[in-house]
Amino acid sequence: MSLLSLNGITASYGASQALFGVDLNVAEGEVVALMGRNGMGKSTTIKVICRLLQYTHGEVQFAGQNLAGMPAHRAAKLGLGLVPEGRRCFTNLTVRENLHASARPGAWDFARVHGLFPRLEERCDQLAGSLSGGEQQMLAIGRALMTNPRLLILDEATEGLAPVVRQEIWAAIATLKGDAGLSILVVDKTISELRRIADRVVILERGKSVWTGGMDDLFGPVKDQYLGV
Repeated sequence: MSLLSLNGITASYGASQALFGVDLNVAEGEVVALMGRNGMGKSTTIKVICRLLQYTHGEVQFAGQNLAGMPAHRAAKLGLGLVPEGRRCFTNLTVRENLHASARPGAWDFARVHGLFPRLEERCDQLAGSLSGGEQQMLAIGRALMTNPRLLILDEATEGLAPVVRQEIWAAIATLKGDAGLSILVVDKTISELRRIADRVVILERGKSVWTGGMDDLFGPVKDQYLGV
């Protein structure tokens, strides 16, 4: 059953059109990778899903509801959990306060987030702004999980992190893949890591969906045409 469905989405920033026909589906319990070169519309698509940018044509449905005209906070309450590009933690709040600020009733609580990222428990009383980049990324993921989402959206969750921290993040995402009732939409460029977790991949080119298939089919001409330098 489809949890998230985008059909023929177009969107613009003022007079500049950014999306020209995005089709994307995420089923219950599925992990989908959204890929494409820089500037092809991946983050714009995430903004449309999370109601941070209005779309001009097409349809977005989540959890059986049409999101047209719905404000971002109502869409989030349906079960959209966003880990935004650039982390965007509340730097003047402690780790605990960041997690508490987004907490909603459900299976994900302080103990479970600390189990996934033990460093957050160690730094629970530390200001988020004093954390390392990797720790802030863990906090951003933990904060999204505290909303107890049905769909976790990760926008470039490992971008700019040290290799050892990247591996910690990918290990956590692999753990989340086995979480019953959680679907994941992940934007990233690391094919080798995505092969471990993604059930399917959707590729955007110039603001349009141009290819979808299994990770095992992402090689040779397809990889070179849409993801190569």
